[in-house]
Amino acid sequence: MAQRKIIHIDCDCFYAAIEMRDNPKLAGIPLAVGGSADRRGVIATCNYEARAFGVRSAMSSHHALKLCPDLTIVKPRMDAYKEASREIHTIFRDYTDLIEPLSLDEAYLDVSGSSRFAGSATRIAQDIRRRVSSQLHITVSAGVAPNKFLAKIASDWKKPNGIFVITPDLVEEFVTGLPVSKLHGVGKVTADKLGRLGIVSCADLAGWQKLALVREFGSFGERLWNLARGIDERPVQNDSRRQSVSVENTYDTDLPDLASCVAKLPELMESLEKRLARLDSHYRPGKPFVKVKFHDFAQTTLEQAGAGRDLASYQQLLSQAFARGDRPVRLLGIGVRLQDLRGAHEQLELF
Repeated sequence: MAQRKIIHIDCDCFYAAIEMRDNPKLAGIPLAVGGSADRRGVIATCNYEARAFGVRSAMSSHHALKLCPDLTIVKPRMDAYKEASREIHTIFRDYTDLIEPLSLDEAYLDVSGSSRFAGSATRIAQDIRRRVSSQLHITVSAGVAPNKFLAKIASDWKKPNGIFVITPDLVEEFVTGLPVSKLHGVGKVTADKLGRLGIVSCADLAGWQKLALVREFGSFGERLWNLARGIDERPVQNDSRRQSVSVENTYDTDLPDLASCVAKLPELMESLEKRLARLDSHYRPGKPFVKVKFHDFAQTTLEQAGAGRDLASYQQLLSQAFARGDRPVRLLGIGVRLQDLRGAHEQLELF
C-alpha cells in the first residue's frame, strides 16, 4: 500500500482572527468572542493575548473577565466565519477532493494522490498557508504526517502560524516521546487510569502487550496499542453526514420549575422546524430528544424511538428529563436524530 500523505490545517484563534482582521482596533489587545458576562455568556474562542491570562474557550465570560479585567468580548458573527471557512475550503480543493472538515476552522486533507508540487505534502501545506494568509489575511497552522492522528498533533506543535512535518522515518522517534494524554481518545479519566498503571508516555505504553491493554481498556486497548506505535488507519472521509439537528437556549434567569420549561418549548420547536426545513432530501427525521442543563451545570439528555415530533411528545420527554434533576434549569435544547437515506434501501409498502 502506498504511503499516505495527510495534512491537518487548523486556523489560529479563528473567530478572534476574523474579528481582528475586520476591525484592526481589536488587534494586540486581549480579545474573546462569546456571550456577554451579564447574560451568562460563554467564551467561544480568544486570541493569544487573552490566553496569556488563562482565558480559554468554553469558559464562562464572567470567569474570563475575572482573569483578565481588560478583556474585550465581542459577539460572534457566524456569517462572517462561515464565509471565511468557505473561502479556505475553496483553496483546499485546488489540491485535493479528499477533505474532511472537523469544524469551520480545521480539516484533514489527503494529498496522497495530488500531483501539485511533485506530490510534496510539505510544499502543498506551505502553499495553502501562504494563500490563506494572502487572500484572507489570517494565519493557519499545519501538520503533515502519514496519518490523521499524527497530523493533528503536528499542527499544534508550532502554533500559532507554524508548520510541523513528521516524515515516515521519524514516526517511531516522535511517538516514543509523546505523553499518553496527547493520544486521540485519551481523556482525563483514561489518562488517570494509565497513570495508575505506570503508563505516562507512549514509550511506557509500547511496553505493554496488546492483550493486556485489551483486558484493562476493552476494545480501546487495541487502539492504544496501535497509537503507541504511530499506527492510525482511519481514512480521510470527505462525505461526513449529520447525525442530528438540534436547537438550544441558555436563559438569562434560571427556569425555576417544569411549567416554566414547558412554556419555552413552542419557541424552540419553531427554531427546530426551520432547521429541519433546510435539510436535503437524503435525510429523514428519526427519534426526538431533549437536553436539560440544570443550574449547577449537571446535564441530562433523553430520547425516545417511535415518539412524534409534536408538542405533546416533547413535553413528555421534557417532563421525564426534568424529573432526573428536579431543580432550576439554565439551558434547554430539543432536537431529532437523523436517518441518512443515501445508499440505504427502503422497504417498499406491500400495497
